[in-house]
Amino acid sequence: MSYSDQIPFVPPSLIENPEPRCPCLLLLDTSGSMNGKPIAELNAGLRIFKEELTADAMASQRVEVAIMTFGPVRVLSEFETADTFHPPVLETTGDTPMGAAIIQGLDMLETRKSVYKQAGVGYYRPWVFLITDGAPTDSYAMAAERVWQGDNPARKSFSFFAVGVQGADMAKLSQICSPDRPPLKLQGLSFRELFTWLSSSLGGVARSQPGQLVPLPAPTGWSAV
Repeated sequence: MSYSDQIPFVPPSLIENPEPRCPCLLLLDTSGSMNGKPIAELNAGLRIFKEELTADAMASQRVEVAIMTFGPVRVLSEFETADTFHPPVLETTGDTPMGAAIIQGLDMLETRKSVYKQAGVGYYRPWVFLITDGAPTDSYAMAAERVWQGDNPARKSFSFFAVGVQGADMAKLSQICSPDRPPLKLQGLSFRELFTWLSSSLGGVARSQPGQLVPLPAPTGWSAV
């Protein structure tokens, strides 16, 4: 059964905390090539992400984080608010089934949006944030089509960001990403700076009204633009 086929269940957390939600799905490459310092720095970045979101009172109640890794595709953390989110310790294994991860991740996101609707909880345009140091080892045409359909000015179903670590196939990432939001290349292993930017950006969204356009800070300090 896929995420999109599941019957939404309203968890008590949405009843106890009816604040509008800003869901952020992290799609993280944990294939073998991320072994060593890259995965260590990525884990450090996730810890900073947790600390900074929790330090922001509004973000801690409104931003929901979920983590899906690929290599193989696994859900390590279901959607939960930043105050209860605990970053898992990532380990490397396998190849890079990026296409499958994107499709399953977007299905997971649609299921979460259905839960919000059933609970009567408002939500912001979701964020999907993919990090990889390689290229898909599976078919990604359907994944790219889903991204292009959802991340466009007409539908605004979600915002899809992709970050390429050294060794990433930026050409293939460009084929997956919407032309309006091309992939960014990570400067070295600046995961901590990346997650500081991400937490700050999500905090800005969480302090706005759902549907309001929020300008994002420039990706300085972590993106080799």
